[in-house]
Amino acid sequence: MRIRKNVHFHIYISYFFTGLILIFAIAMGTVQFSRMSQIILAQANSSYALIGNEVASNVKDIYEPVKNQTEVLAQSHPITGKDLNERLTHVNYLAKAITSVKSATSVYVGFASGEFFLLRQYAKSNGGQDVFKAPTKTTWIVQSTSMDAGKMVEHLVYLDDRLNEISRQQIPLRNYDPRQRGWYETAMKNASQANVSEPYYFFTTGQIGVTYAQKIVDADAIVGIDIEMPTIHETIRNSNVTPSTRIALIDSKGQLLAWQNGKQPAYKPQIVTKLDGTQGMPTLAEQNAPVLNKIRELDSSAGNGSQTLDAIDKTWATYQGKIQIPGGHDLRILIASPHEELLADVIRMRKQTSLLFLVMLIIGIAVTIYFSRLASNPLKQLNDEASKIARFDFKSPINIQSRIKEIADLSNSMRGMKATIRSFLDIASSLASETNYDKLLARVLKEMSEITEAKSGILYLYQPQDKAMQVVQAYADHQVLDTNAHSISMADETHPVILACKSRSSICQLQAADLTRYFSTLPATDHTTTLIAIPLKDRSGTLVGAIALVIDDADIDPGRQAMAEAVSGAAAVAIENQRLIQEQKALLEAFIQLIASAIDAKSPYTGGHCQRVPVLTKLLAQAACKETEGPFADFQLTETEWEELHIAAWLHDCGKVTTPEYIVDKATKLETLYDRIHEIRMRFEVLKRDAQIDYWQAVAKDDTGNDAAELKKKLDDTITQLDSDFAFVAECNEGGEFMAPDKIARIQDIAGRHWHRTLSDRIGISHDEKERKNRTTEPNLPVQEQLLSDKPEHIFTRSPRDTITPDNPWGFKVKVPEHLYNRGEVYNLTVARGTLSEEERYKINEHMIQTIMMLEKLPFPRHLARVPEIAGGHHEKMDGTGYPKRLMAADMSIPARMMAIADIFEALTAADRPYKKGKTLSEAIKIMSFMKKDQHIDGELFSLFLKSGAYLEYGKKFMNPEQIDEFDIHAYV
Repeated sequence: MRIRKNVHFHIYISYFFTGLILIFAIAMGTVQFSRMSQIILAQANSSYALIGNEVASNVKDIYEPVKNQTEVLAQSHPITGKDLNERLTHVNYLAKAITSVKSATSVYVGFASGEFFLLRQYAKSNGGQDVFKAPTKTTWIVQSTSMDAGKMVEHLVYLDDRLNEISRQQIPLRNYDPRQRGWYETAMKNASQANVSEPYYFFTTGQIGVTYAQKIVDADAIVGIDIEMPTIHETIRNSNVTPSTRIALIDSKGQLLAWQNGKQPAYKPQIVTKLDGTQGMPTLAEQNAPVLNKIRELDSSAGNGSQTLDAIDKTWATYQGKIQIPGGHDLRILIASPHEELLADVIRMRKQTSLLFLVMLIIGIAVTIYFSRLASNPLKQLNDEASKIARFDFKSPINIQSRIKEIADLSNSMRGMKATIRSFLDIASSLASETNYDKLLARVLKEMSEITEAKSGILYLYQPQDKAMQVVQAYADHQVLDTNAHSISMADETHPVILACKSRSSICQLQAADLTRYFSTLPATDHTTTLIAIPLKDRSGTLVGAIALVIDDADIDPGRQAMAEAVSGAAAVAIENQRLIQEQKALLEAFIQLIASAIDAKSPYTGGHCQRVPVLTKLLAQAACKETEGPFADFQLTETEWEELHIAAWLHDCGKVTTPEYIVDKATKLETLYDRIHEIRMRFEVLKRDAQIDYWQAVAKDDTGNDAAELKKKLDDTITQLDSDFAFVAECNEGGEFMAPDKIARIQDIAGRHWHRTLSDRIGISHDEKERKNRTTEPNLPVQEQLLSDKPEHIFTRSPRDTITPDNPWGFKVKVPEHLYNRGEVYNLTVARGTLSEEERYKINEHMIQTIMMLEKLPFPRHLARVPEIAGGHHEKMDGTGYPKRLMAADMSIPARMMAIADIFEALTAADRPYKKGKTLSEAIKIMSFMKKDQHIDGELFSLFLKSGAYLEYGKKFMNPEQIDEFDIHAYV
């Protein structure tokens, strides 16, 4: 049997690609030029036909409407009357005739008496602006020759766009007799139809054009409509196919109506005097147009068509077609373009392509030979390297059938490489997908032990601050061991793990004593073992940790060691990534708790509220997760959702950092940064001193002493009244009782008292306060002021930044007070309940708005996207009357409703508030039961709160023993 010899790889590839490139170059060059030439010529013929049809259509669009309109006018007697004024009454009909036909410039009637009446549209007439010195606003011009008192007179009448007469002037009689014009004579001879004239100069404007004319039925007069030749020439102006394309439009006599001669200036129609003395349009034969004349000489009886001809040393693609003119002789359109321009791109492309193919063929042959030879050597080397990796037991071998010797050899090695790579990727993917840090550490150690078939192992993590390797995981006999978290100093250069970290992975023999000495966490043994120490380094080469693997065998499979070293890089990256995430989470957690602690420390009125609400919220969430029946049977939180709830609970009042401390701590109505009752007390003291001064001055004036007793009584009454009034003001300032109308009236009466100020209140004050006072002019001193007053400077205006518009992007639905603050004394003292004014109460409630706005600005990752919604909903009510969004229960998530219950219960039972005593359990639950009844809190969650005992577990941890009393839970469930 004959043995088939394999061909070397580089020879096989060189032959194949060289032949392929050569065949492809020849075939593509031939086919491409032939097909492109055919396509371009076909496109040119198609373009000619389109141009011919378009020009024919455009010419018909010029002539046909004019002919039709002439026939209509001939049937309708457009102008009647014996003189100019009578004929002007019918000018509206002629104007409509002109405006209805785009190509018409004027319409007129010539009478058998020699009279003439013409209406010209001023804007359409090309020569009209030079001939007529028309006044402004002229739209129409009437030229009239009529009989007046037995003699002919000629007038020009200028009309505006509504055909109203602007002016009229009589001009010298010109030698113009319509009966001697060609259009008149032709129409008289052939009275039954509209007749089109040969091109001629128009008498008045000097423009060249044609006229459609027809005898008016039952009248001895001719109606005519003019078309100017520039209108016809416009039809071919932009029809060039190539720069040298020639296009001509001629009539049956060969007269040239329109001509575009390549790049030359556009042809301007003009009348010429011929050798026989007659006048007419120049013919194409008289022009320097050899190509077009050659087309003209061809047989045109076959109709429209294209063909190729040679002229002036070039090959031309040509086209000729007929255009039927209504009421006149047919016109012909002639088009010619040189082949060299039509096929310029194709010829240039053929040259470039041929050159490119030649260059590519040469380069391709050289590159093919070079790279095919270059590829065969690495393939042989890859075979040797793959053989080193392929030392495992593989279940899916690679079978590649090929006559190429190198590839046949390589297929034997690739059987193992595929399985090795698959195993590596599976392990790397498994490590990368683990998000739990502790599980990741255990998994890394387990995978590395299984790769090397190690009986036991230890995972170390490098602690930069201690410059030590700390034991974090230990593994033996397929079990994770408890560790005592001891560490190894990086300075201990006798330890095999430290030695490996300072170089690369190492293998050494360990005696039984060495195992106990260096790795006391692992089980002891009575025989020599082998240690593989592998440092864990990230992508940048930074030390992350190390792995020590203990193997019973004396010999180590190099393949398994290499696999372990490869996996160690992925393990190091996975550990470092998760470590960074854990550190970032720890930093975020510390920062969140720092903010919450700062808010709680900001005011003794909030105490540890921000720290206790998260605890209570989680207790309620845990109770809901434990439910197996009822409304919360399907409620569960994932690990990321627990993190989301935790962060939201800690940040639920972060907006309080924007709430002024003096408002949160406001204990009296006049308190700001200090209690302004002291100012009012001083004014009362001044009034008392003034009363005493007045008394002693009166006594001094009483020489007889007869009024002493009465003056003394008056003084005592005044002092008593002032003391009583101040005591009443001080009582109102405390805000302990409801301000009934009679109390408000008394405050206003007291405010009516006056005292004298002799010093300026605009010196020694802040810039802001001075700006507020400057809203009014400073009075001359001394000045009399009210004892209690609401002054303009007490108003703090609200800036646009502090305004919440109804269409705000957060969906807030709150009533914003007009002013930012109102510190008017009467205004604050007459607050009906408590100590807070409307503006101050809004400012406190605004912390929820600020919380939501602040949290929504933070770039939370996707699994924490609901933090703003959960944190910002704990002041909403189930009936939609809460704030700041007035959400209904269905609009709120269950965690947000949980936090609302936790926030209320903590506020009611807090025992560290200086302004109130914490409620007992029974009192707090009773209050919340009313809130449940009023649909302020979620009834089902409130029942779960009681049944689960979450309230009691929280109470034992945070409430005083005397607050924890017994009550009947069944009364509220």
